[in-house]
Amino acid sequence: MALGDHLRELRKRLVISAVTILIAAIAGFFVAEYVVDYLRIPINAIAEDRNATLTYLNVTGSFDLRLKIAFTIAIVASSPIWLYQIFAFLVPGLTKREKRYTFGFFFSAVPLFFAGAAFGWFLFPHMVQLLTSFSAPEDAITLDALVYYDFVSKLVLAVGIAFVLPVFLVLLNFVGVLSGESIIKSWRIAILMITLFCALATPAADVVSMFLLAIPMVFLYLAAATIALMHDKRVAKRAATLEASLVT
Repeated sequence: MALGDHLRELRKRLVISAVTILIAAIAGFFVAEYVVDYLRIPINAIAEDRNATLTYLNVTGSFDLRLKIAFTIAIVASSPIWLYQIFAFLVPGLTKREKRYTFGFFFSAVPLFFAGAAFGWFLFPHMVQLLTSFSAPEDAITLDALVYYDFVSKLVLAVGIAFVLPVFLVLLNFVGVLSGESIIKSWRIAILMITLFCALATPAADVVSMFLLAIPMVFLYLAAATIALMHDKRVAKRAATLEASLVT
C-alpha cells in the first residue's frame, strides 16, 4: 500500500472503533446504575455496624461517576472489536512467524484478562471490608464515590493483568529471552509472590477467597512453564536435526 492508502485504512479502523465504543458507552450509561448498586454492597454491610456512606463532593459527581462507569463498560465490552481493528491494521506487515505468535498471544491473553477481572470484581467487596476494618468502630466512614470507583477499577485491572502474566512468560520463552528451565526453577519464588499477592487482595480471615484466587494463578504459572519446556525441547530437537544434516 501507498502511504495515503495506509492512512485511509487507519482512519477507517479508528472510526469503526470509536463508533463501537460510543454506542457501547450509551448502553453502558443506562447499566451504570446497576453497577453503582453493586458498588454499594460492601458499604451497606459496613453500615450495619457503623455510619458508612458513599458521597459526591460536587454537583456533577453522580453524573461523572456514571459517565466513568459507562466508558469503562464500553471499552471492556467493545474490546473484541477495537482489538480486532488494531490487529487487522498491523497483521499485513508481520511475518508468518510473528503472526502466529501475535495471534496466539491475543487469543490467550484476552480471555485470561477477562477471567482475572471477574475474580477481582468478585473479591473487591472483601477488600473494602478488610481495609475499612482498621478504623475504630466509633469512626464514621465517608467514601468519595469517584475515588472509591477508581480504587475498585484499579483492583479489578490489577487482578486481570496478574492472570495475563503467564502468557508473557510463554511469549518471552518463544522469542528466546527466557528458558523453560529458568521458569520452572523459579517456582518457589513465583508461588511465594502469588501467595503474597492473594493475601493482599483478599482478607486474611477469608481463606476461601484467597485460595480461589491463588489456585488458578498457580495453575496458569505451571501451565506456562510446561508450554515453555515443551517449546524448548522442540527447538533443541530441530537444532540437533539441523546439525546432523549439516555434518552428513
